[in-house]
Amino acid sequence: MSLWQRSVKKLQAMAEHTTYRFRLNSLKGFVSLFLVGTVLSVALAACSGGGTGNTTSSSETPNASASPVAASKDNVELTLVSFAVTKAAHEAIIPKFVEQWKKDHNQTVVFKQSYGGSGSQTRAVIDGLEADVVHLALAGDTSKIEKAGLIQPGWEKEVPNNGIVSKSVAALVTRTGNPKGIKNWADLAKDGVKLITANPKTSGVAKWNFLALWDSVIKTGGDEAKATDFLTKVYKNVPILPKDAREATDTFTKQGQGDVLINYENEVILAQQKGEKVEYVVPDVNISIDNPIAVVDKNVDKHGTREVAEGFVKYLYTPEAQQEFVKLGFRPVDETLAQTKEVTDKFPKVKTLGTVADLGGWSEIDKKFFADGGVFDKIQAANKR
Repeated sequence: MSLWQRSVKKLQAMAEHTTYRFRLNSLKGFVSLFLVGTVLSVALAACSGGGTGNTTSSSETPNASASPVAASKDNVELTLVSFAVTKAAHEAIIPKFVEQWKKDHNQTVVFKQSYGGSGSQTRAVIDGLEADVVHLALAGDTSKIEKAGLIQPGWEKEVPNNGIVSKSVAALVTRTGNPKGIKNWADLAKDGVKLITANPKTSGVAKWNFLALWDSVIKTGGDEAKATDFLTKVYKNVPILPKDAREATDTFTKQGQGDVLINYENEVILAQQKGEKVEYVVPDVNISIDNPIAVVDKNVDKHGTREVAEGFVKYLYTPEAQQEFVKLGFRPVDETLAQTKEVTDKFPKVKTLGTVADLGGWSEIDKKFFADGGVFDKIQAANKR
């Protein structure tokens, strides 16, 4: 792209930005628009003879970093960046929050939403995707955004439950009739079983899958050597590593690959609610899949959206919002709700439930298992020999 083209692109963004911010019935707004329009016309005229490349408006670029307009008194735009499997829950919760916020503050909230693999979403935010709120698959991803200087330390203490707003456990989805006889984690290491799970290098869900497999050995008396040997056998049975949970599900259900899929329990329940015939097993040795929520401090201060962002995060902990999470298959973080008959009937009881804390916390986990040269890489290297 030439210098003139870059200039035009910037001026276009300025024009869009100015059009949005200034009312045309004010003298100041009219003059500002006139001046920007004049400069833009000159630049376009200068470029018309020499450049043939197409330009793209910043509003058409998914990860555009042009400075958004600060919240007005009457309306505000909030950008939510989340991991793939929360989409249905947020689409149910957001209209309720918008209605409540309008009632309490007489302000209309418009949401921009982005969903994808938790690791990919984390990198996008660090690289410039200006999220106001992030709801990610694991606290380790939120901590990476904190280390990048976008979230202030102590974010997990700003809201209840150490910032965990949704949770689930791992489930094993089988083919109709369960022809391979999958009943527990150990069955995934058997010869002839093809397992579909996402790549823990790009997917938060896949990290949880890995840890659930690891924990299934440790929690039943095995040591790390046995756990490594077990996971090496399991991942030898993995023919493909999709980038995130949604792609892994599509690989299994739409493309027909594999005999068994590891996925969030909530994803399986949601599929059943949509009328799909899904058979699954929830192993009674499992791991608590805890998903944090956080306000991205640097961005909300830049956008002027702190009040509404914090309001949305707090709303997600209300019984109304938690009920929506439950309806869509997430286990509630609200202990009162967790004891209700609706919840106890909906979710199978897990006898042995491990946590991230049992494994040393995310900093230790990422370094040990998922960093370059870590346990996962060693397992993959061993299976390529």
